[in-house]
Amino acid sequence: MAKTKLQKENMLNSIKSKIKDSKSLIISVFDKLNVNADQELRSELRKNSVEHEVIKKTLLTKAFGEEKMTDLPEDQLIGNISISSSEDEVMGAKVLAKFAKNNEGFKIIGGLLNNIWASADKINELSKLPTKPELIAKTVGTIKAPLSSFVNVLSGNLRGLVNALNAIKNNK
Repeated sequence: MAKTKLQKENMLNSIKSKIKDSKSLIISVFDKLNVNADQELRSELRKNSVEHEVIKKTLLTKAFGEEKMTDLPEDQLIGNISISSSEDEVMGAKVLAKFAKNNEGFKIIGGLLNNIWASADKINELSKLPTKPELIAKTVGTIKAPLSSFVNVLSGNLRGLVNALNAIKNNK
């Protein structure tokens, strides 16, 4: 069933708001993707708080045009087009790159990272980075390591004193 002008306008406004507000917006194309694979992708994206929707090429190009972004490679937009938006810069790229590796009918075209165009190669490189929680854990571990070592050094002197006192006690 054809969409009304109002529905198309709402979809266009939704796409434009995603372009403006999302930290990460990844554009992908797919063809001959079976239902099980699509459901698997959508489930994984939902689990990681990534919004995913299939859109029309004309709406995407119009939204990019109205937002004055000319970097969209329209010659690569062949087949079904989807956009995935997220507040985490890395998570969407991780899930989509992993899915693209296992499904030859799915391809990442590129995307926006904080409203700056990134090619498919940059998105794939981004997918190899650790996630935000992993980075926080590594930072906390790095900060904690010297403190733990310092505590062990100080407690070593006390342990040595206690061992010496025990040895004196056992000798008497």
